[in-house]
Amino acid sequence: MGKVDENKKKKKEALFNTAYELFTTKGINATAISDIVEKAGVAKGTFYLYFKDKYDIKNKLTAFKTHELFEKAAKALRKADISGLEEQLIFIIDYIIDALANNKALLNFISKNLVMGALRSALLTEERTEPDFYEEFLNLVNEDSYKYECPDVMLFTIVELTGSTAYNSILYNEPLSIEEYKPYLYRTVRLIIASHRQ
Repeated sequence: MGKVDENKKKKKEALFNTAYELFTTKGINATAISDIVEKAGVAKGTFYLYFKDKYDIKNKLTAFKTHELFEKAAKALRKADISGLEEQLIFIIDYIIDALANNKALLNFISKNLVMGALRSALLTEERTEPDFYEEFLNLVNEDSYKYECPDVMLFTIVELTGSTAYNSILYNEPLSIEEYKPYLYRTVRLIIASHRQ
């Protein structure tokens, strides 16, 4: 990477980090683009090189943060050396729920948009990381002893269910606290996986 590319990357990271800090402390509505660029130490024009407006940076940040969360879960899974798609997905979900329970600012920021990170971050951020979580998921599916019908739909359903129910359970203890709720959630996830087996 050349010096120009490195500088661009640093400026974009500064904008990302600053926007995330301001969005999670002041709120999205109370944060102006001028606040972001001033605190990041970049010119306003630089912001517009990467983002259309503050909602564009918010969407890309949501995708980036959720993707980052899934990548950390995938890395932990590789270290844990767990086999079988069902147990692997339960491990990933448990990791993500615990991470969100320990970082309520992140949970509030991504709200119920886990699917963006799992399935769409490369499209929204126009960046790809290696290995991509979605590709890793497909590898887990292909390596399993079972064959699955519509693995995309299966992953979408599991992640959507996990994101929305964990959000309410962690923040509001509804319908139960997250620790009380986990066994019910995991039982449902196992049923979803079983229903996709051919």
